[in-house]
Amino acid sequence: MGFDGGVTELPDLSLLSHAEKDALIRALWDALQVSERRNEELTVRLAAAERRIAELEARLNEPAKRPDNSSLPPSRGQKPNRPKKSPRKGPRKGSLGRAGGGRLLAETPDQTVIAKAGHCQHCRAGLTDADQRLAQRYDKIDLPPIKPVVTRVERYAGHCPCCGATTLAAVPEGMEAGTPFSLNLVALAIYLRVIHAVSYRRLSRLFTELFALAISEGALDAAFRRAKPGFDADVGAILARLRRARVVCSDETSVRINGRTHWNWVFQNDDVVIHVIRPSRGANVVAEIMDGHRPAIWVSDLYGAQRNHADNWQICLAHQLRDCKFAIEAGDEIFAPRMKALLLRAVVLARRHRTLADATRRAWRRRLDHDLDAVMALAPINRHGRRLRRRYGKVRDHLFTFLDHPEVAADNNGSERELRPTATYRKVTGGFRSNWAADFFANVRSVVGTAARHGVDAYTAIKNAVTGASMPIELLPG
Repeated sequence: MGFDGGVTELPDLSLLSHAEKDALIRALWDALQVSERRNEELTVRLAAAERRIAELEARLNEPAKRPDNSSLPPSRGQKPNRPKKSPRKGPRKGSLGRAGGGRLLAETPDQTVIAKAGHCQHCRAGLTDADQRLAQRYDKIDLPPIKPVVTRVERYAGHCPCCGATTLAAVPEGMEAGTPFSLNLVALAIYLRVIHAVSYRRLSRLFTELFALAISEGALDAAFRRAKPGFDADVGAILARLRRARVVCSDETSVRINGRTHWNWVFQNDDVVIHVIRPSRGANVVAEIMDGHRPAIWVSDLYGAQRNHADNWQICLAHQLRDCKFAIEAGDEIFAPRMKALLLRAVVLARRHRTLADATRRAWRRRLDHDLDAVMALAPINRHGRRLRRRYGKVRDHLFTFLDHPEVAADNNGSERELRPTATYRKVTGGFRSNWAADFFANVRSVVGTAARHGVDAYTAIKNAVTGASMPIELLPG
């Protein structure tokens, strides 16, 4: 009788030889060792499961992440109902209009209609100008019928009777042969496409129904491709200006190209804006754009790819305030409340730090650093508080950089505002179908963003780029 296959039931021991009993003992011993190993494995797995359950239970008690307490974009937040507004009583101050009217009267109306009563509607007595006073004044605004203006060009070719050569007559600028659509019309189409996220199909329909002008989707695409070199030239000048900048702010958001995730990066300061769309979210994009230039100061959030690109770094305090708020809502009563109060003081100070004297700013920097020492000495027990304390222990030297450099903001809101139209475009259109379309969008946004910093509206900036009348970025003020 053998026991190599293990023991499933206990045999009659009186019938076993010494060798068989030894084999039985070895089999039972092996089974015991296997059982102990399995118990140890189950114990480890049970402990891990209990830790996981504890983490999940803790998360169940945590507040939900919202745009005001995390980096969640505003579009993903729950929109509360606005309270009802009380109706306006009477006309706007300074206007003689209808009750409740909110629009100011035009300074120079195109025409004026004067309505005077000829007789009393009650007794039918005649009324003179002296019997009447101005009771109402309001504007009625209309648009003239919109229709395309078609200019027929008849271009003659002259045959010289002397030398036999042919001379083609010159035409006015903008009337050259080729596309029938003017540059002004192309600029309007680009404005509607990029700034207002109107799809090709709806854009074609809009021109047909609103302007009585039939333009196919293919014709629109061809017009955009012809206009792209003008934007490329402007972007080249903007990029050259960025690569000499002292301060650069950066951020990124996701976009979709042909069903794949890419990233819309923005690099901006008070003078210029550059948008680029790349398949990578890594630091190699920053290296490509900056081309070896190392600014004095970089402003960004804590994302790793946006670090170590300048001599100094200003962390966006708006992001940190939201993270502190979440930690407070998650139960941290030791570290996050004190840190949030300190950051709020810094944000309030940042609203006027450019007007402060150098000595005053240095004094404020010393005071904030001293208060930060006191906050960092705290020992939070909440895991979110401990996480924040570890974070600021690593980056504390970059929280108040704006006080050493008055031209720097304490937040990166400028970059976020530049990326907001990209997020809107992504939601409306679903993304881009080609890399060419993504690059064109980025170039237009770069030109429009830069122009806005110098007081030029979006449509004018696009029209200037299309017609070649844009001012070289090197000559822009600032």
